[in-house]
Amino acid sequence: MQSSFFSDLLEALRRSLADTFGVLVGDDIDWVELLATGLSKAAVSVILITLFLIVYLVFRAALEVVLKRFKISPDVSSPLVIGLRYVMFLATAIAVLALLGIGQEILVGVGRAAMVALLFFVAWMAITKVMIGLLRRYGLDPSIEQLLRNVVSLLIMAFGVVTVLAQFGFDILSMIAGLGIVGLAVGFAAQSTLANFIAGITILLERPFGIGDWVRINDQEGQVTEIALRTTRLRTRDNVYTLIPNDSVASADIVNLSAGGPLRVRIPIGIAYKESAKAARELILPIVREHEYVLITPELQPGVPMTEWADSSINMVILYWIRPEHIDIQPRISFQILEAAKIALDEAGIEIPFPHLQLFIDDAKGLKPIVEPFQALARPANDTDRKEDQNQDNH
Repeated sequence: MQSSFFSDLLEALRRSLADTFGVLVGDDIDWVELLATGLSKAAVSVILITLFLIVYLVFRAALEVVLKRFKISPDVSSPLVIGLRYVMFLATAIAVLALLGIGQEILVGVGRAAMVALLFFVAWMAITKVMIGLLRRYGLDPSIEQLLRNVVSLLIMAFGVVTVLAQFGFDILSMIAGLGIVGLAVGFAAQSTLANFIAGITILLERPFGIGDWVRINDQEGQVTEIALRTTRLRTRDNVYTLIPNDSVASADIVNLSAGGPLRVRIPIGIAYKESAKAARELILPIVREHEYVLITPELQPGVPMTEWADSSINMVILYWIRPEHIDIQPRISFQILEAAKIALDEAGIEIPFPHLQLFIDDAKGLKPIVEPFQALARPANDTDRKEDQNQDNH
């Protein structure tokens, strides 16, 4: 009973598959002949691929012998090897497609398109090598090198695609016109992106800063980690990455802290008028000189000069130099020097003044019982005293 059920199920499945194939491909197909034809073509394809592989290996060995004998540089030998591999792959593909019955016109179009693509590839490699050599000879920034390489690659790729499509009968003029209209529409829709792109090119050409420089752009200060075509990336001292649009960078006031070499740092301080500026200087200078990150050379010396006589203090400034690679820890250096200076001044008894506020209260009636005794002490005791005071004022 169970075996009969399974046999009926298999028979129903076979009929369903047969009906499906009959609808899709017809009932007059000889499956045995079709299978034999497919296996024979697969076997011939394997034979063709093997023959072309053997031919490729022979040519590759001969090419390596020639390259070694004439000591051709890798810049030339690498494109030759890639070209040989490409040609052999193309020949194998056309042979297999012809075996499968692909039309002659299609095969001719594929062959021409492939050869055009190979020519554009060789042109791209040659132009790139020459361009990189010229850029490195003049010592231009690597960012500019990458930019020009991307632009040249994009142009060659665009011309290559257009030329390849022309081999298959496409109307190139209509395609270019359509792309121009689309480009105008995209340009109007992405004006800010284009502005950032143009500003990025300007930054790479003018080079106001480079990768690794510490800069201040508007209110942002950090180390430049990347200069892209649309944005500039900064890493702050808090390890926060900030992306600034290149349009904003190009129109901002840029302060490059690393471009000039050693950086001088200022720490303003103040002491009371009764104190000696010389004594304060003799206490602070050794602290600055002994710090491990302070740069001291015959030309770059730390100092503590007096800057002005302020309303309630003698203002001075601590000056010291640091190396460009220590700009990222400059606030920490200043904090350490400032704290050590405060401790030294306190131990020496040198007063550091602070602002005082004097408050005048005229019409506070609630404070009258408290204020009147002090006002009586401040006034002359009688009219005679007032007259004496007036006489003194007249004299």
